[in-house]
Amino acid sequence: MDRHDDFREFVLARQQALMRTAYMLTGDAHLAEDLLQSVLIKVAGQWSKLSGGGNPEAYTRKALVNQYISWKRRPRPEAPSADLPERGASYDDAALQRIMLRQALAKLTPKQRAVIVLRFWEDLTEAQTAEALGCALGTVKSQAHHALSRLRALAPELAYLLNDPEIEEVAR
Repeated sequence: MDRHDDFREFVLARQQALMRTAYMLTGDAHLAEDLLQSVLIKVAGQWSKLSGGGNPEAYTRKALVNQYISWKRRPRPEAPSADLPERGASYDDAALQRIMLRQALAKLTPKQRAVIVLRFWEDLTEAQTAEALGCALGTVKSQAHHALSRLRALAPELAYLLNDPEIEEVAR
């Protein structure tokens, strides 16, 4: 058995979920692939420690968030492209809602966006989100509250999607 077999199995089993997290963080499929690839390279280097009793998925998720936040701190120059953008297409209501939500998410701070992605797309508990972000439970609650308020302000037509009684209770 190759020493990397466990790592390969982990990647094959969790790749889709990790890619979804990376996509929700970046909002761009290509950046998500880059983010996940760079994190998996780091995870591979730590695999012997992780597979010996750590929590590889939690470690990888935290590494995704940290790398994403790190990337957001250092602006990347845009690369010119020879390809013209695609022509406009008609969208159904659900597609328009996803586009508006993605645009609103892009206007959040990296930490707020990470909280929203982990809490509501990855369906982590507040405690799991705090662990993944390496912060206090209260920070997760306040970041979620502020992020949801900002999303409601940025996209009022989507406010009905952003109602969370648990978050509203914390805000009172």
